[in-house]
Amino acid sequence: MVTLNKIYTKSGDKGTTALATGERVAKHALRIESYGTVDETNSVLGIVRLHTGAMPGLDAMLARIQNELFDLGADLATPDRGEKPGWEPLRIVEAQVTRLETEIDGMNAALEPLRSFVLPGGTAAAAHLHLARTVCRRAERQVTALMEDPREPVNEAALRYLNRLSDFLFVAARTANLGEDGNGPGDVMWVPGATRQAPAPIR
Repeated sequence: MVTLNKIYTKSGDKGTTALATGERVAKHALRIESYGTVDETNSVLGIVRLHTGAMPGLDAMLARIQNELFDLGADLATPDRGEKPGWEPLRIVEAQVTRLETEIDGMNAALEPLRSFVLPGGTAAAAHLHLARTVCRRAERQVTALMEDPREPVNEAALRYLNRLSDFLFVAARTANLGEDGNGPGDVMWVPGATRQAPAPIR
């Protein structure tokens, strides 16, 4: 159980912060950037859920994912450096990745195949899901960069989770544009080169 009875500690006033292991690192360290961007993804999902009340199935999936993103943040904040921290570190597991895959497949089965790329937009829920997707992709890029440093161990399931989550958010955005009843506005499609022609003069 986490207990937060004092919000400010002043311990970070000199530009460092503590990992879950107690190790202090710079606030701009890549590991901090990584789980900070996971937190940012979670915050965008909070905005998404202001617009998914009419889609209880999707909303329930997003509520679970918000909780899992805290799991992911805890995972990234507890690097396995070969020393036992005195408790069982919280790690993303394959079952969480597999559940995302199952939900992606379930949503995708109701969607028409894509014949062009999708522009971010449509309903408010879909637009914010696309924003969440791009933030999630940034988190994934940061985690892959972190993994390149042999001194910075990362749970490989954590990276797989981020990769699947960005796919989930893309399919969820398409689902939100379709709507629960299937009568939504649908995807906003990219039309390659649509504005290359000079506009007709105004007369």
